[in-house]
Amino acid sequence: MQLIECVPNFSEGLDLSIIKQITDVIESVEGVRLLNVDPGKATNRTVVTFVGTPQAVVDAAYLAIKKAGELIDMSKHKGEHPRMGATDVCPLIPISNISMEETAKWATKLAERVGNELKIPIYLYEAAQSNKERSNLSVIRAGEYEGFFKKIKLPEWKPDFGPVEFDAKRGATVIGARDFLVAYNVNLNTTSTRRANSVAFDVREAGRVKREGDPINGKVVTDAHGNPVSIPGTLKSVKAIGWFIEEYGVCQISMNLTNINITPLHIAFDEVCKKATERGIRVTGSELVGLVPLKCLTDAGKYFLQKQQRSIGVSEKELIKIAIKTMGLDELAPFNPEERVIEYLLKDKVDSKLVSMNLVDFADETASESPAPGGGSISAYVGSLGISLATMVANLSSHKKGWDSRWEEFSIWAEKGQTIKDELIKLVDLDTAAFNKIMSAFALPKSTDEEKTIRKQAIQDATKYAIEVPYRVMQLSYDSLTIIKAMAEIGNPNSVSDAGVGALCARSAVMGAFMNVRINASGYDDKTFVADVIAKGKEIETKTLALESEILKIVNEKIGV
Repeated sequence: MQLIECVPNFSEGLDLSIIKQITDVIESVEGVRLLNVDPGKATNRTVVTFVGTPQAVVDAAYLAIKKAGELIDMSKHKGEHPRMGATDVCPLIPISNISMEETAKWATKLAERVGNELKIPIYLYEAAQSNKERSNLSVIRAGEYEGFFKKIKLPEWKPDFGPVEFDAKRGATVIGARDFLVAYNVNLNTTSTRRANSVAFDVREAGRVKREGDPINGKVVTDAHGNPVSIPGTLKSVKAIGWFIEEYGVCQISMNLTNINITPLHIAFDEVCKKATERGIRVTGSELVGLVPLKCLTDAGKYFLQKQQRSIGVSEKELIKIAIKTMGLDELAPFNPEERVIEYLLKDKVDSKLVSMNLVDFADETASESPAPGGGSISAYVGSLGISLATMVANLSSHKKGWDSRWEEFSIWAEKGQTIKDELIKLVDLDTAAFNKIMSAFALPKSTDEEKTIRKQAIQDATKYAIEVPYRVMQLSYDSLTIIKAMAEIGNPNSVSDAGVGALCARSAVMGAFMNVRINASGYDDKTFVADVIAKGKEIETKTLALESEILKIVNEKIGV
């Protein structure tokens, strides 16, 4: 399925009833999921995030722009953030199975529809704009609402769609397609906008205009063509300004990170800290506007742990916690990852039904009269516990007194363990889902020859999947034994018994999963596939038993009792 994200910015952040009416029309469109609503009082602006299939997103965006134009009067609007319309900007972002080029075409369709039907001046930007001289949002928006009454009359600023008359009530709107952008504000312990801007100019890619003598009041230096010469900032793909937020009583560096692969969140934070300190200013915290990709936070967590020479092989939850606390993302308001991380919001809760249970509920569910979860899910969970024990030994070893020089060695082992653990945890629910898929296939109608053919194919497809899932459990659990053996050999000697228990769990996971592979394979018609997977399964089982024996020998020799 193709998925597009839409992040419209509306020029209203005070009257939540207006925002609610706008989000209501968004949610009225089938195929769209509202992910986040982030109003700002000082900016008098709300960032809304929703996702869906391309046509559904375009329909929802159209309705939202229409409703915003009805409810928001730009002639009365005041706010810190640059703006030019009731719906100021409306970007579309490719999320899944869709290219930027395709997304740009959908953005153009939306822009044409809004311009023609709603009679709002529309400007295309980023990937949707073919004229690169007017593809940058800040260039398009220069002069803001107040300056557009004259700007729109200039030939070079004729709208791409809609009337060449500035709408005093609704303003103008910029629509386009772009990569994922992270809107990020860093809080400073100053009330001086001028000093905050100095820090912003230090870090933003565009930097500052070069001047002779006095960096503020000196004469602007120009090149041979009379164009101002710029001193670039230290961060690529970063736009930034400084502003005072009356609501908080402090200044912020407001940044757009336009390519988080070039400048990640944690690098932007650290660089602002560095430049602020050079100017006698302290960073007190920061805030994210809207949603953030999971990788932003996990990469930040790893970065800050590495700076402390601590193991990065910790859970996703712990990495996020480190990121939040280090960057002070919760200074101004609580930061709940479940509400702010895009992957968490897109996650289907049904897919994690079992692993979201507590231990007692999971055991009760297993013991109930329902046939699922069964041995396959339990094998995956036992395997996850086995590698978790080895990962624990790696983390304890990384932090062991006197072993400080070896922290990175054990961190690498711990990170490998976490990767296997996370995959096995997912397979707990996937194995039960595979069983349910078979049951659903058997329940399909079989009254006609066509229905029988469809049913048979569905059963075969589901059966193959039910073979592949436990086979993957076998592979991962066997792979985990390499890490378990290493921890038995070189890990913290006080935890060698934990490595031994981990080996027993991994062995049980492999053998238990193989039982499920074999029983499900008995119902699959492709005997060549069956013979191949059974042969590979036997090989994994044999290697597992041999490796388990080696590990237990090491463990028993070290225990020595």
